[in-house]
Amino acid sequence: MNSRLLRGATTLLAAVLLLSTASSLPATADGSPTPGAEAEAAAETGTGRTVIGDGHIDIGPRFDQGHWTVQIRDDTSHPAVWRNTGDIVLQVKDAAKIEVPAGEEFGFLGKPGDQVWLLPQVQQEGMLWPGWNSQEPKIAAEVEREVTWKLTGVKGPGDFVLFLNGSFGTPTVLFDGRKKLPQETGIEVNTHVHGNWAFTEPGTYLLDVSMSARTKDGKSHDSKRTLQFSVGSQDPAKAFAAKTSAGPSPAPDSGKPAASEPPSDESSAPLWWGIGAAAAVAALAVTVVWRRGRRETGSTTPASRGEGEDQ
Repeated sequence: MNSRLLRGATTLLAAVLLLSTASSLPATADGSPTPGAEAEAAAETGTGRTVIGDGHIDIGPRFDQGHWTVQIRDDTSHPAVWRNTGDIVLQVKDAAKIEVPAGEEFGFLGKPGDQVWLLPQVQQEGMLWPGWNSQEPKIAAEVEREVTWKLTGVKGPGDFVLFLNGSFGTPTVLFDGRKKLPQETGIEVNTHVHGNWAFTEPGTYLLDVSMSARTKDGKSHDSKRTLQFSVGSQDPAKAFAAKTSAGPSPAPDSGKPAASEPPSDESSAPLWWGIGAAAAVAALAVTVVWRRGRRETGSTTPASRGEGEDQ
């Protein structure tokens, strides 16, 4: 993509970030199923490695065979299925690359003009749309009030930031890998949220996370897992090997026996945020600019699924 088109995409994406002023209003996002509504169809844990670079996924806790664990709900599969984090690489394509917009409110992303790979809070065609939820039926029914989500470690070639567009487009940073860890945020029970996932360099990122909660029977539950991201044009399958070299996810806290989780998540082989009409138009314009840029430069977007990605 040439610099003129990249700047155009950046300006329009900045408009998306700034115009998402309806994000505090409950709403159902177009094309994204409500996790709780289809949870019975996703009762079993899927098997087999896969790369997901397009469509909707959610990170969240669930009781898998009676054990509390953090998994990824894959809504790109039909029917939807929960998968172990070690079985999935989340791909951030080069189509997500933008320049940091001007404005002090985005200073946490870097200097204006710096390049970042950003998966936006607003869904965009051809790109991964990751969120998080606490809507699995047993979680929604048994958890007291909220789930505590922590970022405990970041490994990668650059920096990682997760932030939300709040009222009046003001960004709220949830996690910043450059600052002292662990960091935490709360997920109210039976909610579903999307945010902006930003990475400053291409390559493999391993995000160590945990989700914990107390259930109504007084038991405490905690699960520690690693999210695997592949950013940029590299072969996303490399992220599977990176997790092996980095070692397994930290062992879960012992706690009470009834609250323990399966010993390993290694590979086996909503609060809805509304989108204002202006943000939707701006998001569409960004997609058009990116498409035009790819046509003019002769570049292609890697296949999101099905073309050599399922491992």
